[in-house]
Amino acid sequence: MPTHREKRSLPYTAQQMYDLVADVARYPEFLPWTSAARIRSLTDRGDHAVMEADLVISFKVFRERFGSRVTLWPARRRIETEYLDGPFRHMRSFWEFAEAPGTGQGGCEVDFFVDFEFRNAILQKLIGVVFDEAMRRVVAAFERRAADLYGPGAADG
Repeated sequence: MPTHREKRSLPYTAQQMYDLVADVARYPEFLPWTSAARIRSLTDRGDHAVMEADLVISFKVFRERFGSRVTLWPARRRIETEYLDGPFRHMRSFWEFAEAPGTGQGGCEVDFFVDFEFRNAILQKLIGVVFDEAMRRVVAAFERRAADLYGPGAADG
């Protein structure tokens, strides 16, 4: 059961990064191996919202759809994901975003964690070989997306 945890300091606000990760419908625009996304439902629960979403992951000859429940905690700037259905035995992840302490120049600390296991032993063995690198590429894709949206020269940035 591979797990990956990564912490980064980025020059964007915690709110910007939270908004970027919470925008699941746009993942196919920038996230590696993500060919489609569909929001099944979004329910406001007062202090948090619960989204059910499907992602289609394509890698070489494999193409799999999986469903997840994404819990958005805007006040805490935390996003939790848990597996609903698809090719995994289990999957859970979280993102947390905090303003960088004491810099006075903005920026934020990003904390990402993922733990999953595929049902298919061949797919699990294949991803096991490249898992850490694949997760680094995913986090880097979010960082590049933030630069495109919020960095110098960005349309709104």
